[in-house]
Amino acid sequence: MDFDFSIKSFEKLDVSQRAVLEAYLKRFASLQDYLGAKVFKNLLYLAGISCTKMSEVLTLIEKEEIIDLDRWIEFKNLRNNLEHDYPDELEDGLLDLKYCVDSFKEIEEIVIKVFNFARKYDESISIS
Repeated sequence: MDFDFSIKSFEKLDVSQRAVLEAYLKRFASLQDYLGAKVFKNLLYLAGISCTKMSEVLTLIEKEEIIDLDRWIEFKNLRNNLEHDYPDELEDGLLDLKYCVDSFKEIEEIVIKVFNFARKYDESISIS
């Protein structure tokens, strides 16, 4: 798809191309939410580390070098914006989309680190 995140470029997209971009935003938000809300705490539990507060979970996950906490908070804020706030301006929405696309590799690296950490405690875990 020939797309440079400009309004002009967006207006040239057909309905199916726009749907792909919208799906990407939703999946980015869902993945970020799922990692933070479910995976990280369970990952620590697998390692025998008990914690109850989300701040503890994130601090420990950062200590294990799975995330950079400041960057994770940026992802969380973006997820919150995507889930609860619909930009009044198309330009703002396109900036959010660009941020998500530009952050793909970083989120992918976090997922790989999660699997590698889990594999230390259960060798049957794989990324296939």
